[in-house]
Amino acid sequence: MAQNKYRRITAALVFIAVFAVFAGKMANLQLVQGSTYRAESNAVSQRTVSVSAARGEIVDRYGTPLVENHQGYALVFDGAYFPTPSEQEERDKIIISLIRKLEASGEDWNNTLPLEIDAEGKPAFMEDRDADIKKIKREDLLNLNDYATAQNCFDALVSRYKLEEYTPEEALKIGSVCLAMKEIGFGISTPYTFADDVSERTVAAIKENSVFYRGVDVEVVPYRDYADGTIAPHLLGTVGFINAEEYAEKKDDGYAITDDIGKSGIEYAMESYLRGKPGVKTVYTDASGSVTGSEITKDPEQGNTVVLTIDSGLQKVAQDALAQAMNDYAVEKGNMVTPAGAVVAIDCNTGEILCSASYPTYNIANYYDNYAELSQRDGDPLWNRALQSSYAPGSTMKPSVACAALETGLIDENYTVYCYGKYIYLGQEFKCEQAHASPYVNVVHAIQESCNTFFYEVGKNLGITKMNEYRVLFGFGQKTGVEVSEAAGILDSPEYRESINQPWLPGYTVQSAIGQAGNLVSPVQLCNYCATIANGGTRYSVHLVKSVLKYDNSGVVIEKTPEIVNKVGLSQKTLDLVREGMHRLCKIGYCRKYFAHLKRSIDPSGKTGTSQEYRKINGKSTKINNGFFISFAPYDEPQIAVAVVGEGMTSGTYVAPVAAAIYEYYFSEGEKPAEAQAENTLIG
Repeated sequence: MAQNKYRRITAALVFIAVFAVFAGKMANLQLVQGSTYRAESNAVSQRTVSVSAARGEIVDRYGTPLVENHQGYALVFDGAYFPTPSEQEERDKIIISLIRKLEASGEDWNNTLPLEIDAEGKPAFMEDRDADIKKIKREDLLNLNDYATAQNCFDALVSRYKLEEYTPEEALKIGSVCLAMKEIGFGISTPYTFADDVSERTVAAIKENSVFYRGVDVEVVPYRDYADGTIAPHLLGTVGFINAEEYAEKKDDGYAITDDIGKSGIEYAMESYLRGKPGVKTVYTDASGSVTGSEITKDPEQGNTVVLTIDSGLQKVAQDALAQAMNDYAVEKGNMVTPAGAVVAIDCNTGEILCSASYPTYNIANYYDNYAELSQRDGDPLWNRALQSSYAPGSTMKPSVACAALETGLIDENYTVYCYGKYIYLGQEFKCEQAHASPYVNVVHAIQESCNTFFYEVGKNLGITKMNEYRVLFGFGQKTGVEVSEAAGILDSPEYRESINQPWLPGYTVQSAIGQAGNLVSPVQLCNYCATIANGGTRYSVHLVKSVLKYDNSGVVIEKTPEIVNKVGLSQKTLDLVREGMHRLCKIGYCRKYFAHLKRSIDPSGKTGTSQEYRKINGKSTKINNGFFISFAPYDEPQIAVAVVGEGMTSGTYVAPVAAAIYEYYFSEGEKPAEAQAENTLIG
């Protein structure tokens, strides 16, 4: 009897448990997921929409943020609800209302049309917009001939988008939006972003009047943000809307026509790592085309974090010191050209760029707002002189000639040349600009005192082939390997002259020996060449990226290690003689005053240089000088190499203070933070 009772109780409990499970599942289906299943059951089709992912951050070698993201509001036209093309007049009303609202509050909207209304009230093409003008005439847009005028384009916009009742200015604005929507194939799967990073006040106004603003959605979107837009703008680079050519190339990689993409600098070079993985929103529609529901079916994933080799603190010191040197010289000497220059510092034993600055400069946070003015400003502040400019290197080339002559046995420490201020070669007179303690100059004094006569004679005896053999090993005439855009420069030679249909004249050999003739080098090449001399003859590939970390700091995607390009093969005796000459320049030579205030342990070595070039000034071809200074420190155990150039300067001594400021900061006794690394992962 008791056993039967126990069985009945057990059966009842099992029944209750089974019922509870079914009831729970039923409640989940109907209450929790009911809307989703109803949407799917009513849907006859479904489409997916990409959900934007945040780009990865860019930080310095210590993890200090340089480029971050912030969340902002975007006004987006949702193709599921926005008026259809058959409701064009309603589209126009919504668009012009939004434009008026944003302009009244001083906010921008995405206007890409290369048309404007001129002072006479007539349509006109904007300057420097040839590519955009050609684009809007395409068959898939306005379908006009290449020779169509601005008025033709305007008339086509007005007719196509029913803009007759609007003023010409407003018609152009509405037409700009409508044409941009057409270009991207606006629809349920392809929303259109009307305005970016709008204010909360504007968002509230749109939401309060959502019935009128049908299909205008507010999305929370990640936007690029800069900790300090003045720090390393030329290195960081820009992000912008993907263009037609980029889209054609990248669409198979998952890019949409509405995506942003890296345009320059690290943003461009590391695009594949910085770009996040877009999410997916699935939209369900019924037989009538009405949207029945939507859901996020794949969450977006932020891009990876790119760790640069630069020290942002050192970068600021370098930028400030460069600006001061350029402007001090202009005030003191009255520079004939707009003050301009560049500086690069490299770790001698890794090839890492520790700082790289170009002057004049700009604030990258305001790049797009100020682009028109920046692109026209004197001194071309958008140009990266440190990596992309090439100059005749002048006397900074002399240590490479000394290395070649010593290594080939042409000269030794006892070899001297008599300098009386002139050098005659094949009836042509060349000058030595320096006064020497003794007219008999050996290799150490020739480097210290920058004796042209010594190097004219040595260069003549070496010949251009042997000089260039060593210059190639030092990296001249070739790119350094840095990830962003750089110049290869020119290594002058009979072969190069033949390639440009010019003869090689005998005098070029002696001119080349002092860094003139047709040789052109970039500041980053000069810096790496100096680092190669400093470290004993090992040339490293220059790099700006230290590592790439997972966005959540959980692991390493890429870890850069020093890459040896080649070894110059310099004997210790050669190194000792060449570096002694460079050391004496800073220790007892005419650069000593710029380093006298530094700690004795810093003990820098260096070489100045001056070269000539012709520039058009006030419509006339005018000869100007450029000043250079290359250096490394400390003398006994080199850690860092620096190269500085000042345009329009009569001597490299005027830029030596830039190197001094870099050394003072780099070797300061303050404790430096730990370098950026993933959690539980050592970064080299």
